[in-house]
Amino acid sequence: QSQLVESGGGLVQPGGSLRLSCETSEFALGGYAVGWFRQAPGKEREGVASISSFGQIIDYADFVKGRFTISRDNAKNTVFLQMHALQPEDTGLYSCAADLWYSSTLAANDFSIWGQGTQVTVSS
Repeated sequence: QSQLVESGGGLVQPGGSLRLSCETSEFALGGYAVGWFRQAPGKEREGVASISSFGQIIDYADFVKGRFTISRDNAKNTVFLQMHALQPEDTGLYSCAADLWYSSTLAANDFSIWGQGTQVTVSS
């Protein structure tokens, strides 16, 4: 059973926006670094963005810089991924992951707790 739950995915037209949420009721997410990852059909999972436990460090993959924003509200035990200017190549299963230690590498192996993901489809 996943300890993280993602929501907010869906079908959007090119140029549109979505906001994804990652939350848990099982532990205090505020003590953890959180990352967003995505996986398109037939492709490897790739890191999208990550944020440290209090939001003081943020990293983005080059392909989302200027379009996506990661943020967190520790009082609500939630991390967000705001996505703008979505393109068909952004289509994929978006998952969030958490770990006690922050890494700027956006590597999936650096995160130990995962959600099952929410599907984002960008299509006209």
